[in-house]
Amino acid sequence: MRLERGRTDPDARYTDWLDAGALAREVLDPVGPGGSGEYLPVLWDVERDRAARAVPRPMPPRGVLLVPGALLQGIGLAFDVVVHLRVAPAARRRRTPAERDWELPAFDRYDDEVEPVSLADAVVLTDSPDHPALVLQGRFT
Repeated sequence: MRLERGRTDPDARYTDWLDAGALAREVLDPVGPGGSGEYLPVLWDVERDRAARAVPRPMPPRGVLLVPGALLQGIGLAFDVVVHLRVAPAARRRRTPAERDWELPAFDRYDDEVEPVSLADAVVLTDSPDHPALVLQGRFT
């Protein structure tokens, strides 16, 4: 599905690249209440650009599962805590390699439509990666 509109379509990058159902089914739900406790550590093999062949791993008692990724908020995933790494549009444009600048409209759309800063429990301002700034919100303030 993600390549139906080509490899460089920003709308496809925004809506089709993440298999949210698989992330919920194979990672989040198993470690949530009533889950099996075994999750897949990776869903996609980036180098081969295909589904990964991973073996489920058990979640250790009192374990914490970190799920890194772009464009994850606002689609109904069951995260307990969300830390959003915010990059302002101007900084994003400066730091994005030319071969990936086709993705920029997807991230602009995400900022406009989802407003991830307003949904996150904590925000790390990362315009300057050497000098991040932490902003705590909601239950952490």
